[in-house]
Amino acid sequence: MADGEHGLRVGTAGWAIRREHAGKFAAGSSHLSRHATRLNAAEINSSFHRPHRPQTYARWARETPDGFSFSVKMPRHITHELRLADAEAPLQAFLSECGALGDKLGCILIQLPPRLAFDPKIARQFLSLLRRFYEGGAAIESRHATWFTAEADKVLASFRVARVAADPVPAKMAEVKDAAVPGGFRDLEYWRLHGSPRIYYANYEPVFLAALARRLKKAGKTKDVWCIFDNTVLGHATANALELTALTA
Repeated sequence: MADGEHGLRVGTAGWAIRREHAGKFAAGSSHLSRHATRLNAAEINSSFHRPHRPQTYARWARETPDGFSFSVKMPRHITHELRLADAEAPLQAFLSECGALGDKLGCILIQLPPRLAFDPKIARQFLSLLRRFYEGGAAIESRHATWFTAEADKVLASFRVARVAADPVPAKMAEVKDAAVPGGFRDLEYWRLHGSPRIYYANYEPVFLAALARRLKKAGKTKDVWCIFDNTVLGHATANALELTALTA
């Protein structure tokens, strides 16, 4: 989808295709090209751990059709080591690298460490820096209760940054209002489904997916909506993404 268009993007964290799902995808020159025959998005997680050359991002863009979009996870050096402070140089380097995706760069995912509390000064400084160099979609997966307040929500919205709706909600945030629903910038929704009750392993049942499909299909009429399945260990992410895609067709 072109920048500014609304719609629903469904994909997985990474694009590995296990043997039991191989027959559900058309032929292709790589796992990514095959992934893109059935799903219209993928989340690049490896960027969290290590940098990729611009040529690598450009190759991934070439391997996918028009209308396909990537989200790219911000490096842990920025989020977990620098904790969003004094991050101009590494942020510019990261954006220069993943910018080689061109118009297939759909969203930057910013996953924060569980102990990183909301500091309005640091948040504004970092998001201002982000918006100096990057105007596209952005979503923060915050895992500390202080990010789920009216003040934090207002700051995120002012920089057009969504707050991720993640499942499952960490036990320590079970009582936090709105912990399981999108927040921040209202024109973008980003859902990350890690597997529940066992994170990364559990399958999502048909009843859950049907209810989610109704919600996301409606939201996609007026918003940019992402749904990424991260329950990849046993391959459920692929099956769940395909089922959700069918339910929202």
